[in-house]
Amino acid sequence: MTDSHVPPLSAFAAQLRSQQVELTERWMKAVFHDAELTESDRLTNEQLADHIPNILDEICSVLENQDLDHAENAIGRNARLHGKLRWKQGYRIDELVRELDLFRQMLTGAIVEFSEARPSFTRRHEERARHFIDEAVSFVTLTSIREVVSERDRKIDDYTGRLERANHELTLKQRLVGDLYESRMQITRSVVHDLRSFLNVFSMALQLMSRAPSRLETALALANRQAADMKTLVDELVEYSVVLGDSSPLVLERFALRELFDELVISCEPAIEAKGLRLQTAFDGALNEVVSNRLKLKQVALNLLTNAAKYTKAGQIELTMLAAQDEHWCLRVSDTGVGIGASDRERVFREFERATDDDIPGAGLGLAIVKELCRALEGEIRFDSQEGEGTIFEITFPMRLQAAGT
Repeated sequence: MTDSHVPPLSAFAAQLRSQQVELTERWMKAVFHDAELTESDRLTNEQLADHIPNILDEICSVLENQDLDHAENAIGRNARLHGKLRWKQGYRIDELVRELDLFRQMLTGAIVEFSEARPSFTRRHEERARHFIDEAVSFVTLTSIREVVSERDRKIDDYTGRLERANHELTLKQRLVGDLYESRMQITRSVVHDLRSFLNVFSMALQLMSRAPSRLETALALANRQAADMKTLVDELVEYSVVLGDSSPLVLERFALRELFDELVISCEPAIEAKGLRLQTAFDGALNEVVSNRLKLKQVALNLLTNAAKYTKAGQIELTMLAAQDEHWCLRVSDTGVGIGASDRERVFREFERATDDDIPGAGLGLAIVKELCRALEGEIRFDSQEGEGTIFEITFPMRLQAAGT
């Protein structure tokens, strides 16, 4: 088919395709020399060209078909990619609009050149070509701007989300600092109160020794008891501080639960029987080896047993280990002690919470220590208690504790 039989706009589109490289370079030169486009100076030729050659090719299709709808999807896809890349390259919206306007001007100049070389390309053809080019470039500009705005909004949403999370974390940390401050003040008040009480009674014992030598044995017994109670208080404080301050990775080992069970019985039975209580024990023969931290498990059990003995004046303490479902096992410690009232159930694991009976030594940290240790050992604590009848604590542990990060 000869040129005379090719529709004028199709002939112009063919000319644009044949000059695609030249036209792209002409446009890039205009961009580089434009004083308003500062970001383009940092880009290579390849980065600057981006999807412009593809967009130019799709505009040629528009001219050939004299219909933007025919190539709208392809143009829109390339325009979005162009806008996204310009956003990443640091372009402002006005810079994006300016460089696409230079693209429009370059194509308009190509229309003039073609019409001057082709007398058959009439003014009507020029207007039609200008119309489709303006329509296509406007569509490219609008689509690119929308993509830039979308990227900006996503970034803003991301920053907003980070800011909200940071504010939430800050609020939690401020609350934690407040709780720590209150806890520290509570520690101070509790320890000062207990030490003052111990020292007052100790001072009374010393005065009794000096004023009534005949009652020396009574005074010594009173002083020894106060010293022992003071030691119990200090030991609990030290143990709790060690538990809270232990940031080292959890050391796991494989060991037989039966051995730990027997060790607990040997350790606790004399002190429990010394109070006139009975120690009942039961071990599930289905239990074998576990993977956990043996010392921390022992610490949990000892605190529960010690706590049970403190608050039980008559009856028995029971220690039980039994298998549970889903690869877990259960540690149970029960007593026939004073029990826990319904109003006190929410505060039993808090620091310095204990019975109001002044005869019970310690800082009230036993269950707080158990709670912190169970957090590390992934133990699930449950308890049931009836005031005046006793308490049952059950903690379910995994048979194989996983190391952090696995």
